Amino acid sequence: MKILLIGGTGTISMAITRLLAQGDDEVYLLNRGNRSEELPGNIRVINADITDEQDVASKLEGMTFDCVGEFIGFVPQQVERDVRIFAGKTKQYIYISSASAYHKPCASYVINEGTALANPYWQYSRDKIACEEYLMEQYRTNGFPVTIVRPSHTYDQRSVPLGVHGRKGSWQVLKRMLEGKPVIIHGDGESLWTMTHNSDFAKAYVGLIGNPHAIGEAFQITSDETLTWNQIYKTIARVLNVELNAVHVSSEFLAAVSDYDFEGSLTGDKSCSVVFDNRKVKRVVPGFVPAVRFEQGVRETIEFVFSHPEYQIEDPEFDEWCDRVIDNLNKAKEAINNG
Repeated sequence: MKILLIGGTGTISMAITRLLAQGDDEVYLLNRGNRSEELPGNIRVINADITDEQDVASKLEGMTFDCVGEFIGFVPQQVERDVRIFAGKTKQYIYISSASAYHKPCASYVINEGTALANPYWQYSRDKIACEEYLMEQYRTNGFPVTIVRPSHTYDQRSVPLGVHGRKGSWQVLKRMLEGKPVIIHGDGESLWTMTHNSDFAKAYVGLIGNPHAIGEAFQITSDETLTWNQIYKTIARVLNVELNAVHVSSEFLAAVSDYDFEGSLTGDKSCSVVFDNRKVKRVVPGFVPAVRFEQGVRETIEFVFSHPEYQIEDPEFDEWCDRVIDNLNKAKEAINNG
């Protein structure tokens, strides 16, 4: 097959690119070439900025594809552009949406593709819903061959996945753990969550490529392993060989005392208990079995980050904010207890 991935070097898409490179497909990436040195030798790169529609159309002139995968479409205008470019030029268009689009607050902790889409807390999720609705309308009215995929908290070797962190990623939280400093966990830490390694995600995604049962359908792809946030943080601490010093803080409080988007990322996503029912994608991709347990995957990630200093990005602003939140909570406890 002839496959084009828009992006192709991100957290989710790099694993797909590498998996496709092991087969006989003709694989193209359309991107700005920022991580080309990490790509397998048989991957072909079309250097272009997808936001420059005229340039992209020119560079793809005369080319058709069996599948186009979109990984960097976040708002309706971007998928509308894709439809203009690829209508009649691809047999399948796979759009990466988000499991955060599922209804919040959750009516049920068990999530499947039939769960309603609505998220009043996060604009990111509402934009993904709008993209899905536009693409499905294009499928119904014009036969545009869309497949929608909804990932949830998929990670790779470059960053340890966490619930509460700053704008520069998760390294500062690991640094706090290593220094014995308290670490903030949202809520009481007992809500349920799923972490998915990108290599597992790639197996299901590749199984959807060229799959006639996937056209006009939506699929969620996650691990089958469900953990509490306390288990997630304790696992990370165990791999680091340190004792976890956890401070539990409500998601609403965290959103109210910071300019980080915790209302969206926590109240609208990570603070909700969810268990993903992956039976639909397994029916369409019978060979899909998630194989990477979180403890295994996060151990590999931590080893990679420790051996690559460029991913140890410090965030003193977030560190100071954590100290202030924890200090003020302790003062409030003292004031109430001594009242």
